[in-house]
Amino acid sequence: MTQDLFRSDAYLRQCEAQVLAVGDEGVVLDRTVFYPLGGGQAGDAGLLQLADGRSLAIADTRKARDAEGRPTADIVHVPAPGQEALLAALQPGQRVTAQLDWERRHRLMRFHTATHLLCHLVPQPVNGCSITPEHARLDFHMTEPLDKDALTAGLARLVAQAHPLTVGAVTDAELDANPALVKSMSVQPPRGSGSVRTIRIGAGDVLIDLQPCGGTHVANTAEIGALQVLKIEKKSASSRRVVLGWA
Repeated sequence: MTQDLFRSDAYLRQCEAQVLAVGDEGVVLDRTVFYPLGGGQAGDAGLLQLADGRSLAIADTRKARDAEGRPTADIVHVPAPGQEALLAALQPGQRVTAQLDWERRHRLMRFHTATHLLCHLVPQPVNGCSITPEHARLDFHMTEPLDKDALTAGLARLVAQAHPLTVGAVTDAELDANPALVKSMSVQPPRGSGSVRTIRIGAGDVLIDLQPCGGTHVANTAEIGALQVLKIEKKSASSRRVVLGWA
């Protein structure tokens, strides 16, 4: 099982780790700061620094799958092409330093937090999500039109207000008793462990957003910076897509 350090601290940029397994899919470590593709957020990229000074470039991060294709608790660091010899030299038990491409990760954190602000501005169920370093999109289950300029202005206002973000948790029972906390129609939070991770934006009596989420986020909306709604698309009779980009 890979210990996912990014769950408790999204600002960790690197960590020491031990190789657990090396296979065709990539490298599994006992602990990592790399976020695996999931919940609409792209997987992290970076480097695995070996003790002898060599570096294995990581192009993507994914959840490992069992023989039936179901995700496991292990996280696979997927090497960039053309490193077969270096990958073959890695053995279980070796020590490495897992180092994020921090600039890329930070863009993902800023965009992911911005999608939570969109959920506040457009209080409709979400039926699709994609978060990359260059853009983010949410698909809302709705029929009413949306105004691009009004949403851009609303995002700028929430960013400027510098709302803090906190990571919390609710029990499975609390979530079942308050199903409105789940904004996504396509991705349900994992139940069964007794506790579900939540993201709250706003402090005290001010609540901008509260929902289950396993992704990485910035600590304050002011850190998001300038962005804009690039376009709004009618994907179907009951779906409106909002695409965000950097201003």
